[in-house]
Amino acid sequence: MKERIIGTISRINGPVITAEGISNAMMMELVHAGESRLVGEVVKLRDEQAIIQVYEDTTGVKPGEPIYGSGLPLSVELGPGLIGNIYDGIQRPLVQIKEKTGVFIDRGVDIPALNREKIWHFIPTVKTGETLEQGQIIGTVVESQRIEHRILVPPGIRGVLSRIVEEGEYSVDYEIASVKTETGEQALTMMQRWPIRKPRPVSHRRVVDEPLITGQRVIDTLFPVGKGGTVAIPGGFGTGKTMTQHAVAKWS
Repeated sequence: MKERIIGTISRINGPVITAEGISNAMMMELVHAGESRLVGEVVKLRDEQAIIQVYEDTTGVKPGEPIYGSGLPLSVELGPGLIGNIYDGIQRPLVQIKEKTGVFIDRGVDIPALNREKIWHFIPTVKTGETLEQGQIIGTVVESQRIEHRILVPPGIRGVLSRIVEEGEYSVDYEIASVKTETGEQALTMMQRWPIRKPRPVSHRRVVDEPLITGQRVIDTLFPVGKGGTVAIPGGFGTGKTMTQHAVAKWS
């Protein structure tokens, strides 16, 4: 990810920063604010002005400091290594940050969400020459004792598999395969970056046709829940929302 200066800070109001002289910026772009390179997101553009939501403490940031644009939307990393890790709201790995900075998170810490040094045992399930579609499984990785992580063709990629590695040990950013598409060769790794505000595509959605037995008689009788469906628990402070969640998680 190559950064470039896209403007300068003109105003700071808590976690909201106003930047002037903005050029080549886009809505929802991942940016880094100030010399501390605080993580932020462009939430409004008007002429040469941008409003940026910063997801770190802005104390000490001053007008005149630069705004660095990434040219990419705020995204998450998907791949082997998510299970068992602990992240904050912008997918910063808290365990690795603690090892680097201590119990308090320093501002501007930039550590990849997925460990690039950890090696995974990749087992290919396709062969060279096969035609691949988005979402197709090209291999598997045993991520934990109970979870088999399936490596998929990223959305938007279709073509003929021109190369794939043999079964072995690889990191998440190693090029494990290459697909010949209409626009040229497309390298594949075990990880994908995906914009957080863009829904992941699905081939089809299963109809909710089976009840989820929660073990709470009042819910199962009066407010039955569909397995795979969505549930909301509205209520004020201290009315038992979290206790209900815990009971459902424990007994359903």
